[in-house]
Amino acid sequence: MSAPSQSNLEQVFANVASNYRGADIDLHAVYREMREKSPVLPENFMARLGVPSIAGLDPDRPAFTLFKYNDVMAVMRDATNFTSGFIAEGLGSFFDGLILTAMDGEAHKNIRSLLQPVFMPETVNRWKETKIDRVIREEYLQPMVASKGADIMEFALYFPIRVIYSLIGFPEDRPEEIEQYAAWALAILAGPQVDPEKAAAARGAAMEAAQALYDVVKVVVAQRRSEGATGDDLISRLIRAEYEGRSLDDHEITTFVRSLLPAASETTTRTFGTLMTLLLERPELLARIREDRSLVPKAIDEAVRYEPVATFKVRQAAKDVEIRGVAIPQGAMVSCIVTSANRDEDAFENADTFDIDRRAKPSFGFGFGPHMCIGQFVAKTEINCALNAILDLMPNIRLDPDKPAPEIIGAQLRGPHHVHVIWD
Repeated sequence: MSAPSQSNLEQVFANVASNYRGADIDLHAVYREMREKSPVLPENFMARLGVPSIAGLDPDRPAFTLFKYNDVMAVMRDATNFTSGFIAEGLGSFFDGLILTAMDGEAHKNIRSLLQPVFMPETVNRWKETKIDRVIREEYLQPMVASKGADIMEFALYFPIRVIYSLIGFPEDRPEEIEQYAAWALAILAGPQVDPEKAAAARGAAMEAAQALYDVVKVVVAQRRSEGATGDDLISRLIRAEYEGRSLDDHEITTFVRSLLPAASETTTRTFGTLMTLLLERPELLARIREDRSLVPKAIDEAVRYEPVATFKVRQAAKDVEIRGVAIPQGAMVSCIVTSANRDEDAFENADTFDIDRRAKPSFGFGFGPHMCIGQFVAKTEINCALNAILDLMPNIRLDPDKPAPEIIGAQLRGPHHVHVIWD
């Protein structure tokens, strides 16, 4: 594998965004029309947009796409009739099939209960006080302050990687190595491709990256085990944990940790970039939040509703079902368009308005039901710390009028690529 480099990580991040970008159309306008005219569409709508599938299944398999809030909620909360095991045949194949999002039933429940404690508020809040805030402020933002300007997405790419890899149990004194590991994790996400000519090469690169990541994770697992695994990090907790009455071996722990890494920081980066874009476009709102920091969590939740990074979730019908009078046969793929559901006029008043004061209601940016993102509290805590730190350290932060304005783009893995800002 190549030597770690800053440009390598940034290039891989850009490549992944490009891979899932899809067609450049007004998605919200299209989804509005679909909710009205074709709320249950008998085809794979994301394939129509040119977005690759993580399912890795026969493209001729029946597929249906849902656009309405209530339909998406019903499917995502019902893990009995709408299963996720098919992911093991696609993205999961890069992880030997051992990937939390590709598990169903008791196996999913048991493994999730093993992983969950390290991602709970009690653990993360302790980390916030001892580490997350300090890392964001001292290692990243304070060195930037004197420059009076930056592309804030460069900061957004690096700080979640630094934080989450430390939370998992990687050494903290080798940042360049961690950046290389993050680049390998992102390369795995680029494995699924639409273009058959690119697919073989991308799959080869993803398998190579997956093996490289496995090798480095296994070293850390062995090291933590030799030290007694007494820490609060995820790897130490997994070493101490029991699953179905037995402890996990190094291969199982390594495989599970590796499967978490592709999404461990990438979603946080894009969500933070989207939040900053939405606030910088609304200076009066940003000023209000600067004066009242209790509004930060509301702003994060509304950004996740208004422009979710993961724009759709796929499930498989475990039996013949019917949705809005449309028959969906057993084995069919059911694509839930999160971005559409989050803007459903029947679920949210003034759904197309970014309104942090709206009454709290579940949205689907971090998923919903049994497969809701296990790391969402970590992500929200990191974003909360980062926004507060920026408001403290960068007075009068605003969009740079001499640079292109940020654009939130992508049919999947949606977010801005650049957010150019200046401050006093």
